[in-house]
Amino acid sequence: MNSLEHASSAYLRSAMHQPIRWHEWGEAAFAAAKEQDKPILLDIGAVWCHWCHVMDRESYDNEHIAALINEHFIAIKVDRDERPDVDARYQAAVQAISGQGGWPLTAFLTADGRPFFGGTYFPPDDHYGRPGFARVLKSIANAYKEKHNEVMESADSVMGAIEHQEAYAGRSGNIEPATITNIIDSARKMFDRHNGGFGDKPKFPHSPALDLVIDEFARTQDEELAVIIDTTLERMATGGVYDQLAGGFHRYSVDERWIVPHFEKMSYDNSELLKNYVHAWQATGSPLFSAIAQDIIRWTDEWLSDRERGGFYASQDADINMDDDGDYFTWTLDEARTVLTADELTVTAAYYDIGEVGEMHHDPHKNVLFVKETMDVIAEKSGRAEDEVLALLSSARKKMYAARLRRPTPYIDKTIYVNWNAMMVSAYLEAAGALNLEAARKFALKSLDRVLATAWDAKRNRLNHVIAYSDPAAQHRLVPGMLDDYAFTTIACLDAYCATADLTYFKFARSIGDAMIARFHDSTSGGFFDMDSQADPTGLLGALTARRKPLQDSPTPAGNSAAAIAMMRLFHFTNDSKYKDVGEDTLEAFAGIVNHFGIFAATFGIALRLFVEPAIQVVVIGDDAAAEELHAAALAHFALNKEVIRLPAVHVIAQNLPPSLAETIPQLPAVLEGSSVAVICSGFTCQPPITVPSELSETLVRAIRRA
Repeated sequence: MNSLEHASSAYLRSAMHQPIRWHEWGEAAFAAAKEQDKPILLDIGAVWCHWCHVMDRESYDNEHIAALINEHFIAIKVDRDERPDVDARYQAAVQAISGQGGWPLTAFLTADGRPFFGGTYFPPDDHYGRPGFARVLKSIANAYKEKHNEVMESADSVMGAIEHQEAYAGRSGNIEPATITNIIDSARKMFDRHNGGFGDKPKFPHSPALDLVIDEFARTQDEELAVIIDTTLERMATGGVYDQLAGGFHRYSVDERWIVPHFEKMSYDNSELLKNYVHAWQATGSPLFSAIAQDIIRWTDEWLSDRERGGFYASQDADINMDDDGDYFTWTLDEARTVLTADELTVTAAYYDIGEVGEMHHDPHKNVLFVKETMDVIAEKSGRAEDEVLALLSSARKKMYAARLRRPTPYIDKTIYVNWNAMMVSAYLEAAGALNLEAARKFALKSLDRVLATAWDAKRNRLNHVIAYSDPAAQHRLVPGMLDDYAFTTIACLDAYCATADLTYFKFARSIGDAMIARFHDSTSGGFFDMDSQADPTGLLGALTARRKPLQDSPTPAGNSAAAIAMMRLFHFTNDSKYKDVGEDTLEAFAGIVNHFGIFAATFGIALRLFVEPAIQVVVIGDDAAAEELHAAALAHFALNKEVIRLPAVHVIAQNLPPSLAETIPQLPAVLEGSSVAVICSGFTCQPPITVPSELSETLVRAIRRA
């Protein structure tokens, strides 16, 4: 065992048996490097990462390579999910050095943590056009001794590149609504008209860009945007990037057609895609989008949920060992034949394109399940009625899923991270409202309650990053919350308030939002740093000394944009100019550079939409069938700047409204009369109450399309 037996992270604990004297990120490792005058080998990866497992088995389990590392380096291993602050800075460093980032991230640092060389995956010997890891280790160790001054100069240069890239100093500008149009135009230009999605392979979902496009379509009814929405979400839903048996999306597709995925599944991808499908259903009415949204929830409930205590797990691994590449999720024709009847196989093989030759390069017999033919085509070719085809396919799915469950199952990382939980809470609440899913609503609130009870320290006004670790044998450790944790939790609390009208959630949102301002906001230059400025400065080791203001969406919505969204929503609920001012100077801090990022700044575009457009706040009051119909009409339409709040009865209005609404709504005559009504407020003024659902729907459509 090495010192990782004392770690909490599942990724670190998986390496406790390796013959390398691994250290966790911390003062002890850096003190050892300085004392022994050795460079640092930094490995950053994740438990779900296939190539991290490959490098572990090929190199870090290798006695010869381990001996080289132990002799010449101080080795530090970091879980990128547990420490995204560390990962972000060294990703920037390795991209500056090699032009490429990703995981595993392999970086070489000076004894004080400044990077001077790095890459991603290295094979043990020269292979794949890459230098062998043993040769790299020897060369780096020799350079550190023989060319020490050059190494130090290189480290200084790389640190400068990190600070320049991440700080965005001097790049402020005037806020321009045209930025939203520029981002959407970037999506139009990058749109793959044949396969959906943006750009070429590998294909990632780009959920914030999709949401911005859906919002623009809801306002303009632009048919070109409708094509982007329909093509992208349909091809993803019918492709191999979607798990056709269990539900849920894999992380990305290695090809441009969404067929062959990287098979890991992340909670953050599925939360944001759940929002996309709900929003697209609201905007287009497509039954497919509603069905996929509910199917994502089915998978999340089954695989990524702590049903007893609440909370969402982090991820599902892609595979079970180094030689496995999606074998759990793929099928040979013989495997399908063993579990299906002849009729079921005929229909299923045609529908999912299961044949003797599949899509997986490591094993050509393996097929990725994706929708190849439509029901009507299969019915016509097989001489069956569509109902019969549907019944056979439904039966086959159940049998194949049951058979798959008997296979060795890829690891579920049951770590519960605050930021990703908050994102999933928001997604569940949006889906629950739009699709009338009471069970999803209850579980989302249960999960948020656990976050607030476990991670929020009200006395210190502080959030933690981790609620629970995957391994019950691991000790729990406090990882201070980062900007993402505060921003997404503030947003989730506001979503919970809208879903319940329980002002307690609004008060939590305001407290956490205020703490975010106090701990992360740059009052001099605007924007938010990703790390807590009130944290102990002695913990700023290595590249953590570089100040960072995240703007780019990758792989989750950017922290500054999410913080600006939280600020604008708090402003709309409170009419407190403090929140508007902080949101505005955050947008201004990046206004001079944001147009260069295109769709990778789509969350900035969403925040900008909330800044330039007045909020559309719909308050539905009543507890009868008429109120239910009004509530459904309010939820049926999508706009990024729309909020819907349901209050059960007149007598609870005063104590359940936030400041901006409490000043107006209780005084409206129709509200005082006690009838079930809907009130639309915008720009801190409210329109006359509405009692007819169709009138509410028409008024909302006019408000959205005028906005």
